[in-house]
Amino acid sequence: MAEYGLALNFAVTIDGHDLGAWTKCEGLGVTYDVFEYKEGGNNGFVHRLPGRAKYDNVKLTRVVNESTAAVMKWLASVESSLAYATAKIAVMDSAGTEIASWNLTGVYPSHWSGPTLNAGGREPATETLELVHNGFLGT
Repeated sequence: MAEYGLALNFAVTIDGHDLGAWTKCEGLGVTYDVFEYKEGGNNGFVHRLPGRAKYDNVKLTRVVNESTAAVMKWLASVESSLAYATAKIAVMDSAGTEIASWNLTGVYPSHWSGPTLNAGGREPATETLELVHNGFLGT
């Protein structure tokens, strides 16, 4: 039986492009603007009205592996014709079973960085992919 919280990774697909497993995922979040309206003659409270939603960028990190080529291929396809995509980020447990997922709409890359290559260093070669999105889709 797989234990939650141990050896998790995050499988990412974008419009059918399997970008492989990632070991770190940051930024799955949304912030709502709140407008305060002070109604004249009513001093007991302030109306708090919902505003726009702002979605955080999602930042994925992992050690460079065979799936890095799939990321480069997807980035090259986006450069030739930028189109909003749909992405799925799935949390996988140590047995490879999906335990949670998020579907994002209006996805496109905002940043990719590859490893600093140093033959004398002892740090693993990592890559980072940052995605912009316009919200979460229901599953």
